[in-house]
Amino acid sequence: MTDVTRILSQIESGDPSAAEQLLPLVYEELRKLAAAKLAHEKPGQTLHATDLVHEAYLRLVKSPAREPGELEQHWNGRGHFFAAAAEAMRRILVDSAKRKKSAKRGGEFDRVALEADQIAAPSRGVDLLALDEALGQLAVHDSRKAELVKLRYFAGLTIRQAAAALGISESTADADWAYAKAWLRVRITD
Repeated sequence: MTDVTRILSQIESGDPSAAEQLLPLVYEELRKLAAAKLAHEKPGQTLHATDLVHEAYLRLVKSPAREPGELEQHWNGRGHFFAAAAEAMRRILVDSAKRKKSAKRGGEFDRVALEADQIAAPSRGVDLLALDEALGQLAVHDSRKAELVKLRYFAGLTIRQAAAALGISESTADADWAYAKAWLRVRITD
């Protein structure tokens, strides 16, 4: 009988100190098992092998419904324990994937890393309702200038990028931008 099998037997018989003896004996094997499971996961997995081992071990050995050290089920030796550990890790990874995919957490979107200089934000507080109303008026007056404002202010494009998006020259976009800012400032401050 191996040490692991002996300790599993002690845990089943109610020895509270046996559960503490088990982890050091199985940790490295569980970590290798976890690393193998994670190697097959998609990039961007937030769980690490150590996290997976600890979560699986807690699911196997400790549960709020049971006394400390009482196992979820009876183990028929070392192999049975490691098979159950592999199943617990699989369930943890599936649960994690489901959480990531849920619509509540934006699972249908891909994560995109942004640098601070890529984020365009207004430098000072602006009444967005007043801006939206004034932008609607500008669109009636000159739709190209209104589109330029949307691209520059809300999408954060540079003059060059906005000009390319609108199919106009940079100098025209620059002039339109100056006009639109002045036009909107008058409408918003009235």
